[in-house]
Amino acid sequence: MTTKIIFGSNKLGNIRNEQLQATLVKFKLGTLLSAKKTEQGAMGQTMFIISTKGEFVFKGNPLYKGQLEEEKYFIEQLRQRTEVPVPIPYLIDDSTDIFGWKYALMPLLKGKHLTDSTLQHTMNTKDKCSIAQSIADALFAFHQWKVEDFGELDTHTLKITPFKTGYYQWLFDRILFWLEDARKYSKVTHDDLQWTKNLLEDSKEAFQRITSPTFVMGDFKPGNFLVQQKESSWSISGVFDFTNSFFGDPVSDLVKMLTYYLDNNEKVVAKHLVDAYFDKLTNKVDSITRLKVHMLHQKVLDWGNAKATKTVTWYDELPFYHWAGEYTQAMEDLFR
Repeated sequence: MTTKIIFGSNKLGNIRNEQLQATLVKFKLGTLLSAKKTEQGAMGQTMFIISTKGEFVFKGNPLYKGQLEEEKYFIEQLRQRTEVPVPIPYLIDDSTDIFGWKYALMPLLKGKHLTDSTLQHTMNTKDKCSIAQSIADALFAFHQWKVEDFGELDTHTLKITPFKTGYYQWLFDRILFWLEDARKYSKVTHDDLQWTKNLLEDSKEAFQRITSPTFVMGDFKPGNFLVQQKESSWSISGVFDFTNSFFGDPVSDLVKMLTYYLDNNEKVVAKHLVDAYFDKLTNKVDSITRLKVHMLHQKVLDWGNAKATKTVTWYDELPFYHWAGEYTQAMEDLFR
């Protein structure tokens, strides 16, 4: 389920304080003091809860059957395998008597989002590079969880279901499918399709040479992690939201943060991130080639979503291959 594109969510709807109190009673977590919905949760599934026993995150109304169980599995595995802070214990109420659907409670992790306004006004380039270093370290730690098969987690058996066509074919087909889908909402020309197919074909051998798939968070972005400053350096103080996690090419986890840095004119920080991560790798050439494809994948999704929802009007007249090409070329430029 984690590799499917989800465009909407069930959202929490109206939650009453007495319902939240009932959840706290179930897990012996004290008396409710306050609650509010989170600002960062794009899917509208989360709330902050403060009780006499502490601060928690409430997550409910699952997007699909097994979402909470799957996330709990990933979090518990990462807690055992890495030192990266994750929200544990991850408590699930299997009954539906309070809300009509399952929910989970987890501790609220300390720290601030990278996009926090106070951080943005006080951080200098050295601070931002320190955070980029900690991102590289956290992702590399995640990627030490190596498996035998490319695929996604079966939410019933908690075992990996391999991609039927193989990893690179699954990825290539996915990119072409969503580019074709974007034709419903925007102009996608023969040149756009040919440019995309050429880039995929040129990278095929690099993907075929991947010998060890790893855990991939799938959605490592500013809204899904927290940072803290300790003396003169920064560290990741929490990572959460593993709804999009699967087992594939680890370098794909860099794409959303590189996009964030490039879109905010922070090329120095973006370069620090790739240098910090790629210095740990042995086969850099193949990884750079694959990184371009993962950036293309993200740009196809971004283009289709933006055109379908009409939420942005950037580059109305610019061809897709030109717009996306600026990002894929930027991947090469960061290594010069």
